[in-house]
Amino acid sequence: MPSTFSVRPSASLARSTLISMGVRIAVIIALATFFSYLHIFHSMRDQTLAQLERHVVDRSQREQEIFLLAQDNHVALKQALRERIEAWSQKDPQPQFDTLFARMPDGTIRNQFQGFDGTRMPQVFVAKGVPVDDDFRRRLIAAYEVTAQYGPPLHARFTDTYVMLPEGALVMYWPKAPTWSRDTEATYSFMTLDYFTDSLVQNNLERKTGWTGIYEDEPSKVWLSSGTTPLDLDGRHVASVGSDVLLEELMDRTISNHLPGAYNILFRDDGQLVAHPFLENKGGEALNILSPHPGEGTTEQHTHLRDIFDRVRARAPGQSVLELPKHGEYLAVARLEGPGWNLVTVMPEGVVSSAALAASRYVLAFGLASLLLELAIMYWVLKQQITRPLGAFTQATDQLAAGDFNVTLPSSRDDELGRLGTAFQHMAQKLQQREEALRQANEGLEQRVEERTRELKEVHRQLMQSARQAGMAEIATNVLHNVGNVLNSVQTAAVLARERVSGMKLEQVGRVASLLEQHRDNLGHFLTQTERGQKAMPFLSQLSQNLVDERQELLTLLEDVNRYTEHIGSVVKLQQNYARLPRLHEPVLMEELVRDALRINAAGLSRHQVQVEQHLNALPPVHTDKNKVLMILVNLISNAKYALDASPQQERRLTVRLEPPAGDRLRIEVRDTGVGIAPEMLTRIFQYGFTTRQEGHGFGLHSSALAAQELGGSLTAHSEGLGHGATFVLELPYPGSQGAA
Repeated sequence: MPSTFSVRPSASLARSTLISMGVRIAVIIALATFFSYLHIFHSMRDQTLAQLERHVVDRSQREQEIFLLAQDNHVALKQALRERIEAWSQKDPQPQFDTLFARMPDGTIRNQFQGFDGTRMPQVFVAKGVPVDDDFRRRLIAAYEVTAQYGPPLHARFTDTYVMLPEGALVMYWPKAPTWSRDTEATYSFMTLDYFTDSLVQNNLERKTGWTGIYEDEPSKVWLSSGTTPLDLDGRHVASVGSDVLLEELMDRTISNHLPGAYNILFRDDGQLVAHPFLENKGGEALNILSPHPGEGTTEQHTHLRDIFDRVRARAPGQSVLELPKHGEYLAVARLEGPGWNLVTVMPEGVVSSAALAASRYVLAFGLASLLLELAIMYWVLKQQITRPLGAFTQATDQLAAGDFNVTLPSSRDDELGRLGTAFQHMAQKLQQREEALRQANEGLEQRVEERTRELKEVHRQLMQSARQAGMAEIATNVLHNVGNVLNSVQTAAVLARERVSGMKLEQVGRVASLLEQHRDNLGHFLTQTERGQKAMPFLSQLSQNLVDERQELLTLLEDVNRYTEHIGSVVKLQQNYARLPRLHEPVLMEELVRDALRINAAGLSRHQVQVEQHLNALPPVHTDKNKVLMILVNLISNAKYALDASPQQERRLTVRLEPPAGDRLRIEVRDTGVGIAPEMLTRIFQYGFTTRQEGHGFGLHSSALAAQELGGSLTAHSEGLGHGATFVLELPYPGSQGAA
């Protein structure tokens, strides 16, 4: 017979396979490149940010050493000064005072000129009008001796070392200005400067070292910061020790020593700018970030700096790496212990991502080269190993379609195509036998279909039984849940009662009785004339009222326990009424059945703070399976309870309606004001296993819909969409006037 299959293909299998595989490989390489880029980007970003954090932490630890060293020195200076003051407390200071110091014609007290060398000795300046007594002389001599002892060795790291007395005296070792005390004007006063006022009690309640802002020293034109530590004896501020720290090297390192592509800034919490690569402190006054007229720099630079300052100030405790999306930057922050300055390293986001972008380009280039090479190899393999053998198979297929079963194929290949050729020939030989077997199989097919139909009916019966058991389990679970909630309330009331009994101040009665017993002989005088006695009667009155109130609270708690216990009994009794074997149809008062479903869910509705509205019309008994109807109602009320969780408390409302029959149908409506149902979900809401709750099992509504169908009714759902609540309507047959069974 002529062949109807001998049609030459319009497209090459090798070419289509090559294109299909090429597209797939290209997609895989593109995805691999994309995910490689993401991995490289995040890895390098995390590595860069970790390096940034380590950098700023290491820098802060190095830069704060000089300040911590100064504070440690102040501890030693305070101890030495305290010891010297105590040593002089029993001595006459006048001779030593006159030897070291002299009152000048301008009224000030300064060093004796004879033999004085300011490069080796401390300088003393006492302002005019300072009252001088023996206590002042002793402290001034002690300050001079301590400064003379510690000043020279500390000069290797610090510009100067000084001691201030709160009356207005200054003892300072400052070799770079050896004639300072002699040249200072008589009207000079340091008592309004920050390094003095920072040590006063009203400004330093914790009595710890205080660091001033930066300022420019007039003679040397260098930037300094002063640290002072107060010394109190017997609760009185007697002196303050201090040191000045040169900031030139710190400022230079902050500006010049930075990570590639980043820069550093240093500022105080009050906004004073210590160091910035683009904004320079000039004119002897430091810039302030918070100043409305910062002066140096452009408006954009100051706005940028203000954004950095605000971001650092708003950071969470312990957070050291911050993002500044507005400017596309990362900030690494560390505080210098001592002055409490903020060291910030600013790194643009482009610096972080540039290395990842470069690496991803290499990955992309390698992927494209791999794709081209793979396609070339695949084309050659397909042509040699698949296209030619498939031509022979095509010819053999045409023979077989024409009715020629004498098919000959090369089977010398020891691979899948060789085995396929052998199998193809074997298939041609067995084809007629298989057709005969197929005919015989068709004859017995009808019998097997009948057997399978009976099996399917049995499975359907078992599924319906499972649905019934699951519904009863749902009722039992709700009852046990309600009992558990009530037991929690009982336990809570019992715990509160125990706490009230434990907290009753009965021991106060014994104390008052003991007090009255002690003054039995003069009880009238004690109650009317003594302070404790006058308080006794009001105390007894108040104690009596407290005991009465606590007794009332205990009675209230016991009444709650009694009410909860009665509720448990009613829930258990309700379950017992439905625990007996169900009858398929029996007369049921639908109004009572709806109320039973609400009572089973009562504890859960109360816990979820749901307002329940009932609109139940009294109807004659209806012949139906009340266990199935109860299962459906319990499921609907339970689902509504969970749907109301997302609504505000005052809007959680559940409405249950039992409407008069319309024709031959009875309607029970359960409506909630909860989350609602999306339109696309309404078609799936009754499918087995479908649920929108994480802890749901997707069986309740499915089994309820099946039960409604078995009762000859229907269960439908309506919702205007998410946020508009949902309404479930159960319709049951109502054939008219029905009497009791």
